[in-house]
Amino acid sequence: MPIRFYAAMSSYAILALAAGFTLEGQFRIAVWILLAAFGLKTYLAVLKQRP
Repeated sequence: MPIRFYAAMSSYAILALAAGFTLEGQFRIAVWILLAAFGLKTYLAVLKQRP
């Protein structure tokens, strides 16, 4: 997997941690779902590029 993939996933993880510490309630869960969707989309895009 390319280094850009690891950088993107690390960024999503850092944002999820920041959301966990700073947000509350439904908004925190919504942000986590959004970040999980971005992570899944990134993962599927990388899998599609592989030969």
